[in-house]
Amino acid sequence: MKKLIATTLVAVLAGVVANAQGTVNFANAGVGLNAPVFHSDGQTKLSGATFASELLAGPSSGSMAQVGAFGAFLTGGGAGFFNAGVVTIPTVGNGATGWFEVIAWDTTLGGTTSGATADQAFAYSQTHGDIWGASAVFSTTTGGPTPTPPATLLGLTSFTLNAVPEPSSLALVGLGAAALTILRRRK
Repeated sequence: MKKLIATTLVAVLAGVVANAQGTVNFANAGVGLNAPVFHSDGQTKLSGATFASELLAGPSSGSMAQVGAFGAFLTGGGAGFFNAGVVTIPTVGNGATGWFEVIAWDTTLGGTTSGATADQAFAYSQTHGDIWGASAVFSTTTGGPTPTPPATLLGLTSFTLNAVPEPSSLALVGLGAAALTILRRRK
């Protein structure tokens, strides 16, 4: 009898923990949401399976981690948008506020490879622009398992892949810093 009670208690606790996980619809379009992702020119929308998206989530902005599957970008009229389906957020409860960030990148690193990860794209983007970008960090209240539908990422806004500053821009910044240094030494 004690074994039956213990087994039942474990099953109930497992069900409570599973139901405590929040869910979101990992997409950048939906009711009240229209946040396409662009190349660094701010005009051309990302399109096709060579571009991927990743969702970071957590109970605070400082504790986010990658969750769910990667989402490929749509083509044609859906360019700029992805829809990777429902994602469970294990560290944020159903109906709780979670913190989120979306990362997008070119999995070919500008045609030099295939299947690059977000980390590889970030490193490559430091010298080659238009490869990797991230949304602003935002918060939203999660949905849950049935009957509560997954939440829409309402705080997500459009963003672009990062451009690398042109050498002439870097030179101007360097000249400005040198001028400030000279002025400080004269005083």
